Amino acid sequence: MTDGIARHYSEGNRLSHVIAESLQRAGKDLEQLTTADLASVDEFHIGGRKATLDLATGMNLTPGARVLDLGSGLGGPARTLAEAFGCHVTGIDLTPAFCEAANTLSQWVRLADRVDFQVGDATDLPFADASFDAAMTIHVAMNIAAKDRLYAEARRVLKAGGRFAVYDVLQGEGGAIVYPVPWARTPEISHLATPDEMPGLLTAAGFRVLTVDDSSDASLAWFQAMAARLATNAPAVNFQTFLGIDFPVMARNQVTNLRERRIRTVSYICQA
Repeated sequence: MTDGIARHYSEGNRLSHVIAESLQRAGKDLEQLTTADLASVDEFHIGGRKATLDLATGMNLTPGARVLDLGSGLGGPARTLAEAFGCHVTGIDLTPAFCEAANTLSQWVRLADRVDFQVGDATDLPFADASFDAAMTIHVAMNIAAKDRLYAEARRVLKAGGRFAVYDVLQGEGGAIVYPVPWARTPEISHLATPDEMPGLLTAAGFRVLTVDDSSDASLAWFQAMAARLATNAPAVNFQTFLGIDFPVMARNQVTNLRERRIRTVSYICQA
């Protein structure tokens, strides 16, 4: 199962090379890149950088804090937090191609001293108890059946009182998912919890749920705008770079899934 997830997110290896070539074709100088230059690809979740910053407002981040990003992808959210709050972020991801690219992209934008990324399993973390001041997971649990272990591991490595921010796609009331979608081409690697299940999963892991925010309507508008851009004037670097040529179909399906309430996007701020 984990091999299937890694294959889904890395159609080809050396993603950093593909991204570099795309940026250079767009006239970008790799020696002068900013995080804004990577915005169209490295925040691989609904809402992009704004959604990351909105989530971070509830995490009580301070300069120098140690933060864990579970399922860190290309590293965009980790770099956003490091840049905006002056914290140090460690990312862990199942996909080797993502980790290699995340570290390379961080060097490009001169943030490699504040973020690091390593291959690993979010349900079996290679960190000691109480190692982090805060943690987050963004659009990751949809691929993880063992959510009890995911959240229990997040609680284990957090210091007492630390904040855990969760932002994920959940199963809606409108029926079965229309595939392919960005996290799965077929149902075999898709494991969505429902909004009713989530509070129990988080409290069973030892968290106190502080806030819940359903952003489904805003997510629909965001994906509608993305689908329109892909159909007319797609950015030089976008999610199709690593998800493959069927990403425009995934984007259209996401509009359908959100509009028909087959999925919902919900975030939770929790305290250890």
